Amino acid sequence: MSGAADAVVLVASRSFAQADPALRERLEGAVAEVRYNETGRPLASAELAAALGDVDGVILGTDEADSAALAAGAPRLRVLARYGVATDNVDLEAAAGNGVVVTHTPGANSEAVAELAIGLIFALARELPRADRLVRGGDWPTLRGREVRGATVGLLGLGSIGAAVARRARALGCDVVGHDPAVDAAGAEAIGVTLASMEEVAERADFLSLHLPLTPGTRDLIDSSLLGRMRAGSYLVNTARGELVVEEDLIAALDGGPLAGAALDTLRHEPPEPGHPLLARDDVIFTPHTGAHTIEATSAMGQAAVEDLLAVLDGRPPRHPVG
Repeated sequence: MSGAADAVVLVASRSFAQADPALRERLEGAVAEVRYNETGRPLASAELAAALGDVDGVILGTDEADSAALAAGAPRLRVLARYGVATDNVDLEAAAGNGVVVTHTPGANSEAVAELAIGLIFALARELPRADRLVRGGDWPTLRGREVRGATVGLLGLGSIGAAVARRARALGCDVVGHDPAVDAAGAEAIGVTLASMEEVAERADFLSLHLPLTPGTRDLIDSSLLGRMRAGSYLVNTARGELVVEEDLIAALDGGPLAGAALDTLRHEPPEPGHPLLARDDVIFTPHTGAHTIEATSAMGQAAVEDLLAVLDGRPPRHPVG
C-alpha cells in the first residue's frame, strides 16, 4: 500500500485553510494531489460519490458521507478526516465495512461555539438584531431587554462545549442547570452546574442552550412536550444540530408561548428554502452554522484533520479516531 506521498486527497470542507494558508501548503506538500470542493456548499451524497473514484483520503466538512457515497465506487478510499467533532453526516458502519478510518477533531472548536452561544444569549436578551434593523430603517426605538446576570441558563449536553458555556455563564452571574447522562455530580460541580433531569432543566431555564450530538435518541428531542415545560418568556439557543428541534413545534411555542424567542445557528435543512416560516419572524435570530468558524478554531481543526489524515495514509494510528 502506498503512503501519503502517493495519495490523492479531496478537501470537501469549504473553510479548510481559509484562515491559515500554511495548512494548504502543508497538505499539498505531503501528498501527490489535492482537489478542492469548488461548489461553495457541502457535497450531497451523489456529488461526493462521484468525486471519490480515485481518492485516497478526504478532509470532510458537513458533506453527506452516507452508505451510497461510500459504496464500491471508492476502492482507494482509506480515511475520512472530519473537519469538526460531530460525525452524524458519516455512515460509520458503511465506512468501517469498506475499511475506511474516520477521524474527527474533538475540542478544537469548543471555545468558539461556546462564545457564540453566549453571544446569542445576549442578542436575545437585548433584541440586538431587531434594534439594528430598526435604526437602519430610520427609527430610534425604546426597547426593553433583560439582564443576563441572575438568569438561569439550562444546558442539555455537558461535553466540552457545554462545559465551556457553563463556565462563561457562571462568570456572568447566572445559575446553571444541566443534563447529561455521561456527567456525574462531581464532574458537574467542577464546572459549576447543578444536575437535573432534562424536563427539570427545561422548566427552570430562562435560556435553554443545546449542546447534544445528533443520534437516533436525540433527533426531534426538542418537541412540543419539552418546549411546553419551559418558562413563560424563555428562550431557546441551538448551536448544535438542527435535527434536534422539531421546527413546527418551535413555531407553535413562539406563537402561543411559552417562548419569547430563539437563536438558531443550525437548521434541519441548510441553507433554508426561501419562504421557510421561521425566516420571517422577528423573534428568531439566525446565524449560518458559524459556531466553529473563528480563526483559532478553524486553524486547530485543520491542523488536527491534516495530521490524522496523513497518519492513516502513512499507516500510522491517528490521534482522534471515531469509534
